[in-house]
Amino acid sequence: MLGSLRSRRRLTTALAGFGLLLTGAAVQIGSGTAAHAATTHRILFDNAHAETAGNADWIISTSQPDPLGQNSSPSAETDWTGALSSWGVALQKTGGYSLKTLPSGAALSYGGSSSTDLSNFDTLVLPEPNTLFTSAEKTAIMNFVKNGGGLFMISDHTGADRNNDGQDAVEILNDLMTNNSVDSTDPFGFSIDSLDISSGYPAAVNDSTDPVLHGSFGTVTKSLIADGTTATLKPSDNANVKGLVYRSGYSGNTGAFFLTSTFGSGRVAFWGDSSPIDDGTGQSGNTLYDGWNDSGATNAALALNATAWLSGAGGTSGGGGGGTGTCTAGQLLGNPGFESGSSTWAASSGVITNATGEKARSGSYYAWLDGYGTATTDTLSQAVTIPSGCSSATLSFWLHIDTAETSASTAYDTLKVQVLSSSGTVLGTLATYSNLNAASGYTQRSFSLSGYAGQTVTLKFTGTEGSQYQTSFVVDDTALNVG
Repeated sequence: MLGSLRSRRRLTTALAGFGLLLTGAAVQIGSGTAAHAATTHRILFDNAHAETAGNADWIISTSQPDPLGQNSSPSAETDWTGALSSWGVALQKTGGYSLKTLPSGAALSYGGSSSTDLSNFDTLVLPEPNTLFTSAEKTAIMNFVKNGGGLFMISDHTGADRNNDGQDAVEILNDLMTNNSVDSTDPFGFSIDSLDISSGYPAAVNDSTDPVLHGSFGTVTKSLIADGTTATLKPSDNANVKGLVYRSGYSGNTGAFFLTSTFGSGRVAFWGDSSPIDDGTGQSGNTLYDGWNDSGATNAALALNATAWLSGAGGTSGGGGGGTGTCTAGQLLGNPGFESGSSTWAASSGVITNATGEKARSGSYYAWLDGYGTATTDTLSQAVTIPSGCSSATLSFWLHIDTAETSASTAYDTLKVQVLSSSGTVLGTLATYSNLNAASGYTQRSFSLSGYAGQTVTLKFTGTEGSQYQTSFVVDDTALNVG
């Protein structure tokens, strides 16, 4: 029986390759993976919480979720339409970022199959949200950060209720931090002040080693307040909170206009005004202000350096994470390239293979989940202990997906990558891939597991295939590097 299934698997894979040649453009344009296959840092800008209400225009492009639909090779801020287009275009031009927008009407999620699910991104940008996040959204955001994601929160002054629903960004972001199901005990170590500061040029602190103030996009000296607010730091709640830019006359724990912090294995940044990210361009009818290019400030460098840091492209800001105890740098997974067959790994029958229907990225063996064209669930897992003294723990693997599915919008077949406790409880879903992510070749995927230091966890891949067309999830060259 197994042999006949594997023969059919090889046949359907060959047919899938032919199908991708015919439908590849449609599949890959609709695929989150294809869009960022050659990049490292994946950014999701939120536009599902009234970010364009009133005169606001806090979007990188009117083409959503993919700004490349408006202009695939932008060189100027006006190539994309939106008051944040300068920010988006600057990142796009580096070649190292993949940008998407969560469109109006959508909801934030983490661990789902949507192409805009947070598991597909490194950083979430909240540019002055004007509607409250739902309980499910707050859980998704907090778990995303806790498991290694970056969160960029941008507020405005108190009373800036652009859609007149009774909530402004100050209240909405404070609600996120104090009224969620994951950690409501001041997890980031700060609260946003209910202030309306009319004007000013807050100055950066003197710290030549900070990667946000001195990053690859330039040196930050000052920012801009044009009706904004500040934050109060509470280092007793989170020792890693750090003020970087302060309102004139303030320092220490009060008057922080820009700050960074951490939560779990993730990173957090806060900015007290939306005017610094406003580039003065946008959709017709909006009253905008060009704070991005304000000659008295270095707002562009601050926004871009912070994005890089949040996404893992920068160094360490603030106290950083890390546990106690000792840590010997190294790679922890056994049989990481599957060259010893099923040794160390627990897997469904036939998953670890050297069959010719797919190709290993290196060596001869690889893990092939699903690909039968019938209702199938395949699993692959390995238990590992992450030493408590390790400040970094990064899971990486190379993934190839091919499919015979023709839909560019429906995820019929999925692969979940999860972290389980020793008792089998799911501690976190790192990512969910699907037939929508099909692309040629292998793509490396990486996730921080620093939040699990001191624990024995099980890393588990679960492939679930529908009953009609095949999707093959092929994994090779895994690693869990600690240091």
